[in-house]
Amino acid sequence: MKRFVGRTLLAVLVAGGAAVAIWGWVQARYDRLVLTDLASTPARPVAIVFGAGIRPGGGLTPMLTDRMDTAVALYRAGKVRKLLVSGDNRFLDYNEPGAMYDYAVAQGVPPADVVRDYAGRRTYDTCYRAGAIFGVERAILVTQRFHLPRALFTCRNLGVDAVGFSADRRVYWSNGYYRFRDAFATLRAWWDVKIARPLPVLGPPEDMGL
Repeated sequence: MKRFVGRTLLAVLVAGGAAVAIWGWVQARYDRLVLTDLASTPARPVAIVFGAGIRPGGGLTPMLTDRMDTAVALYRAGKVRKLLVSGDNRFLDYNEPGAMYDYAVAQGVPPADVVRDYAGRRTYDTCYRAGAIFGVERAILVTQRFHLPRALFTCRNLGVDAVGFSADRRVYWSNGYYRFRDAFATLRAWWDVKIARPLPVLGPPEDMGL
């Protein structure tokens, strides 16, 4: 039993150390691609907006509201021509991309310029499908600052030439938790991109009109 506990503890320490090391490398390498100034942001054909949860009534969470507001601001400034809103839609009563689409259209973005990705269940899936299904080659990634280095690492290693734009428009009470979780999510992203290369849900190509 002592040997088992010792090996388990060692495995946990090794996994934790690897997660922190890979997270640190990804932060150092990709944080330089994070933008915060709208005026100096280079134009790209599309903004990829990552889902961040919807409430039981269908409203957006504060994080997702800020991502959508940021994406709409990029669109209004002429920095992007299309919004690719990507999220989870596995359950009948949970339609994340649909809620994101409705929000953007309510803000004045033409429906034809908002494209829904219904199988963006996680960052890897969104990045993979952006290229494989929607033909995205160059994009601005829209999400919170803590998430952007991992998203940039994933998309750029899957063939999407991306820069990131920070959607931090307020202080989030759960920011500490998400930063902690992101270290382990970054380890999984590294494994997926460099080793496993799993196939997400795919389907026929969709023309975004880029």
